Amino acid sequence: MVKFLESLLAVAIIGGAVVSGNTIKAECGKDVGKCPENKPCCSQYSQCGIGAYCLGGCDSKFSFKLESCVPAPVCQNKATTFESGIDSVVSIYEYLGDASKADWVAEGKPVAWDGKLLLTMPPDSVGTVLSSTHYVWYGRVSATMKTSRGAGVVSAFILFSGVKDEIDFEWVGVNLHNVQSNYYFQGIPVYTNGGNHTVDGGSTYDEYHTYDIDWTPDSITWHVDGKVIRTKYKKDTWNEETKNYDFPQTPSRVQLSLWPGGLPTNAEGTIEWAGGVIDWNHPDVKEAGYYYATVKELKIECYDPPADAKKKGSKSYIYGDESGLESSVIISDKPYILKSFLGSGTDLDKEPPKSTTTSNGGSQPTDVVETIPGNNGGGTSTHDIIETGGNTDNSTSGNTDTGSGDTTTTQKVGFTQDSTGDAFKVKGSMMAVAVAIAGLVIV
Repeated sequence: MVKFLESLLAVAIIGGAVVSGNTIKAECGKDVGKCPENKPCCSQYSQCGIGAYCLGGCDSKFSFKLESCVPAPVCQNKATTFESGIDSVVSIYEYLGDASKADWVAEGKPVAWDGKLLLTMPPDSVGTVLSSTHYVWYGRVSATMKTSRGAGVVSAFILFSGVKDEIDFEWVGVNLHNVQSNYYFQGIPVYTNGGNHTVDGGSTYDEYHTYDIDWTPDSITWHVDGKVIRTKYKKDTWNEETKNYDFPQTPSRVQLSLWPGGLPTNAEGTIEWAGGVIDWNHPDVKEAGYYYATVKELKIECYDPPADAKKKGSKSYIYGDESGLESSVIISDKPYILKSFLGSGTDLDKEPPKSTTTSNGGSQPTDVVETIPGNNGGGTSTHDIIETGGNTDNSTSGNTDTGSGDTTTTQKVGFTQDSTGDAFKVKGSMMAVAVAIAGLVIV
């Protein structure tokens, strides 16, 4: 984890993140500044845009205004299984903020299999990220799952806020009897925050284990199969220089991911931390068409907000100032659903895109501003910030994409995939460097 963060900060933030020879440069953040008015929302990838940029993961501190980010839906108790498929999951290309219609938002390609959800990573892709539609402001979250395996393959289960508070479980695919724990305050890399823990009762790939994060205003406790493996107390995180507690304290999404820490183009430290260069000819890829982590059940239990929380409603979380501290969070009744991907927190009802006719009779969008985090170029159909090359449509031997929007399940992993056409298409994005659920520490 430490090596990953070192390389992420050094490459992605200072000089631009490099994957497969292409470069991405941060547009907003601590060392860059705020987003401009025409693309006001700072995404979790430190890129500026509108639409989905203003939804989950929007960083109010470095957006054009605090109000640029769409208010975050308040916590709801949830228990999600996938025995009937993955209807509770919606693509980031379809989600406009209505958390009543979906429990989870996906980037990449989630697959329904045998009553479970697979986080998949086909060859030359950057994997899959699953994020809760409701935020958690203290609570207990759990995932019953099997990790992936193999050199360079990283599985993760975290809490992550818009201002980059973070609480982690991570697994490196070459060590199937251990799990790493970590936490961050506003994305500040403190390399002594991590822990390494043995997982009893069988490998993390072969056996289901339940991982819990119990987060209160005063402590974080990590559990594996009901056993406490670590506790961190807020009182022990006091920073005398800033006069703040360096403790995760802001509303966060629950996220799970599978990503390639061992891409040959990643920093040497990242590759070393991830267990080596990833092998796209691994037996799992040959058999199923992709690496995969298997999710059986997800639970969210909401705790009461802090006793001194500012309450002006009961529907959404917003920030009252740029400190990004617990004291800046307000529980409000502000709405949080966009009418189109041209909207933002200050213009929820922005009409859908309009087209104009070009000189050759074709049409082009009148607005060309990025609307989906991880994209390169305007509009809602482009998916890339960075191309990782190779398979750009996720078609791999042994796989069939229906493109129909129907969910298809199979009893053998990966030989028939569910698909929603382009909705779950993976072509390479910032995930390999930032979504990484291992870090998301862009500052």
